[in-house]
Amino acid sequence: MPLPIEQYAIIGDCHTAALVGGDGSIDWLCFPRFDSGACFAALLGGPEHGRWLVAPAAETTRVTRRYRPGTLILETTFDSAEGSVR
Repeated sequence: MPLPIEQYAIIGDCHTAALVGGDGSIDWLCFPRFDSGACFAALLGGPEHGRWLVAPAAETTRVTRRYRPGTLILETTFDSAEGSVR
């Protein structure tokens, strides 16, 4: 089941964009352009519809995200009992 829409951030390059969930999953991406078919579409169904997950294997205790000031770079920090990764 996809996350609520307010838990997604967007990254793009003016030709296409990806919706990135708070869990580190890219759940929507049309590539290489907006009018291309979706190569990741979990937003419309579930993980079986395609997604790319970038997250630590350990159980996370906290996730924070922000756009780096003055950029369109989405910075995500995952905290777990073993440490943190950004």
